[in-house]
Amino acid sequence: MERVNLKLIKQRREKMNISMQEMAERIGKKNASTWLKYENGVYALDANHIPIIADALKISKEDLYFFEENIAKTEMKEGVI
Repeated sequence: MERVNLKLIKQRREKMNISMQEMAERIGKKNASTWLKYENGVYALDANHIPIIADALKISKEDLYFFEENIAKTEMKEGVI
């Protein structure tokens, strides 16, 4: 199972000083409020958004996803399990 790492997307976007408006435009949307809904998980990102977002954030497409094994590794590092 895989899930998009919305927290990473927001952190990278902010670190790189990319506005929500710019991200919205990159995925073909008109305004920042729409992007905010994607970033907060209200709307689901489409598969075709992933390579666009990865390119904008200068990370691999794979880095945008949580995979079950990655979740377990992260939880172990954080002392959750």
